[in-house]
Amino acid sequence: MEAGEGKERVLKQRQVLLFFVLLGMAQAGSKPRHYSVAEEMESGSFVANLLKDLGLEVDQLAARGPQVVSKGKKMRLHLDRQTGDLLLNEKLDREELCGPIEPCVLPFQVLFENPLQFFQAELRIRDINDHSPVFLDKEIILKISESITPGTAFLIERAQDLDAGSNSLQSYTVSPNSHFHLKLQDSSDGVILPQLVLNKALDREEQPEIMLTLTALDGGTPPRSGTALVRIEVLDINDNAPEFAELLYEVQVPENSPIGSQVALVSARDLDIGAYGEITYVFSQASEDIRKTFQINAKSGELLLRQKLDFESIQNYTLNIQATDGGGLSGSCVVFVQVIDLNDNPPELTMSTLIKEIPENLQETIIAVFSVSDPDSGDNGRMVCSTQDDLPFFLKPSVENFYTLVTNRALDRETRAEYNITITVTDLGAPRLKTEHNITLMVSDVNDNAPAFTQTAYTLFVRENNSPALHIGSVSATDRDAGANAQVTYSLLPPQDPQLPLASLVSINADNGQLFALRALDYEALRVLEFGVGAVDRGSPALSSQALVRVLVLDANDNSPFVLYPLQNGSAPCTELVPRAAEPGYLVSKVVAVDGDSGQNAWLSYQLLKATEPGLFSVWAHNGEVRTARLLSERDAAKHRLLVLVKDNGEPPLSASVTLHVLLVDGFSQPYLPLPEAAADAAQADPLTVYLVIALASVSSLFLFSVLAFIAVRLCKRGRRASLGSCSVPEGHFPGHLVDVSGSGTLSQSYQYEVCLTEGSKSNEFKFLKPILPNLLPQSTGKEMEENATFRNSFGFN
Repeated sequence: MEAGEGKERVLKQRQVLLFFVLLGMAQAGSKPRHYSVAEEMESGSFVANLLKDLGLEVDQLAARGPQVVSKGKKMRLHLDRQTGDLLLNEKLDREELCGPIEPCVLPFQVLFENPLQFFQAELRIRDINDHSPVFLDKEIILKISESITPGTAFLIERAQDLDAGSNSLQSYTVSPNSHFHLKLQDSSDGVILPQLVLNKALDREEQPEIMLTLTALDGGTPPRSGTALVRIEVLDINDNAPEFAELLYEVQVPENSPIGSQVALVSARDLDIGAYGEITYVFSQASEDIRKTFQINAKSGELLLRQKLDFESIQNYTLNIQATDGGGLSGSCVVFVQVIDLNDNPPELTMSTLIKEIPENLQETIIAVFSVSDPDSGDNGRMVCSTQDDLPFFLKPSVENFYTLVTNRALDRETRAEYNITITVTDLGAPRLKTEHNITLMVSDVNDNAPAFTQTAYTLFVRENNSPALHIGSVSATDRDAGANAQVTYSLLPPQDPQLPLASLVSINADNGQLFALRALDYEALRVLEFGVGAVDRGSPALSSQALVRVLVLDANDNSPFVLYPLQNGSAPCTELVPRAAEPGYLVSKVVAVDGDSGQNAWLSYQLLKATEPGLFSVWAHNGEVRTARLLSERDAAKHRLLVLVKDNGEPPLSASVTLHVLLVDGFSQPYLPLPEAAADAAQADPLTVYLVIALASVSSLFLFSVLAFIAVRLCKRGRRASLGSCSVPEGHFPGHLVDVSGSGTLSQSYQYEVCLTEGSKSNEFKFLKPILPNLLPQSTGKEMEENATFRNSFGFN
């Protein structure tokens, strides 16, 4: 299989080689036919019919398989096999294909495949006038010295035309002028060269430049043309010196102009040109300050700033500037530079005298003396001084821009101890500049404030029986002053009552105002302690104040109830007589007891602990009344012994007990005999206790008779309002001071008693020593009043 493919490849190579051999032989043995076509014809345009030249008929042409072959890859022609017409494949451009070569011929061949035959031909492309003459330089510059003599010819650049033959460049023309005319010269290669010939002498100062229009024409129909501008520069000779436009330049330059900025632009004119007209600018007779401050551009005459200007140092400059041309001729001018002052300097404040601390309470004191200045001029140097409006200071102007800072009122250190004063100096320039100077003023203290207690009166509480040296409270006073003027010392003031031993009861810490109780206090002996406390500062002179201290002694339950009735430990105990006909609730007796304490520590309650016959008698818990609980009978024993417990409401509660002897009788006419048990108990009683009880009973009896007498007098004044058998009760309670026996330590001031007398009663019953607690116990009802009216006098008063 591979061997067959190799043989076929060799056969094809031989055929191709044979084709080229035959092709070369055909070309060598025949003359080419000539055809022509105008350039720029459209694709598909007809060139020629080849049937006659080929000697073939139409039906033979297609059978022979003709095709057009040319050099290169592009096929610009093709043969129509049906008609034998040679046609263009594309639009042909002669200038692109042949350039300046004339004639422009494209060789091609017609190849017949069957049988193999080669027909050689040439296609000539005829030129058309499709290009205008073109000058490669649109502007042709000629430099001619004004000293050149007339008749001199100057060759100028020719134009180019891509067309050929008669369509190519044929002639030149120049625009009319009085200085030049056009001369055409043929070159050796047949190209026409244009020349300008000088008609008369040139004067650069009169006309430095001449502009001409050169026109190139081709030979086409219609002709095409191209133009170029011929610019003739007249070269100068040094026949003129430089001249400045102004001999004196006056400029104003702000002093804040940046380095490198333009100050002025001087300009000198030289009618010459070239080297003779090239001007160089330099300083003439310039000082060192001028050379340091300014520089000049030697070519442009631009005067530039080399360093910062300062109006305060130099206000103006005078500069001499010289302009020199290339031939050595020169001219000069003067530049006067005036420096414009700007508000570039803030005001300056110089402090001459400054006081950093002044005492308070001084009127119109000088704090500082200072001066202000501004190196600027005009409004830029005018200044205004001010301080804060909310401070007690003002500025007082003096001579030569001097000012004094003065207080406008007395200062109070306690209100403000430090002032930050800002003195502002502002100029009147635009924009305004200001300088601020800060002063810190301290106000020293004067002892003008007395110590002030936090309270005008202090109320302290201490429970009785306190431990000695107990801290019971503190007083505090503050002093708005400072330093030693604010250091407070506390002391006790002498009491108003010279008998009060205050120094032995209370002490105070002189440094911090802490109060201490020096010994144990007794509520029953001293309930309120009032004294004054003083506070003194350490200023000079010292100032002081005082406050009232009220110490309230709080009660402690340190007193047991004391039984006033019935008397205990007596030699002859009292026996209560009760008729056997008594109804239930019959008042047998009333246990009367007191408590030296106060408040709930003195609230007493009664309780029947033990009875000979339980259930026969009962004790009211609040008033100590002993009453029968049921009807009496003959079976009940005649003698009864009741043990009653009296207890207070303190914490812990304290109590006392009392024994009642009750004798049941048929009638009150039955003689009274002392009980043997009572007599035996009386015999065994302690004599000292008996005497004490007798003394207490006597005092109580005397007190009772005094109260009764007072009530009787009051009732007589108000008139009798009760009928027989009614009870007269006072409208109000008796004042506490009428029954004050606090000196004896047995009764409290807070106890008050109601006394109610019953007229016409068989047993002369009355209420006896009923304690009244207005704030703690409810008011007695009418029923209770009636029950109390039946209370029997256990002392046997008839």
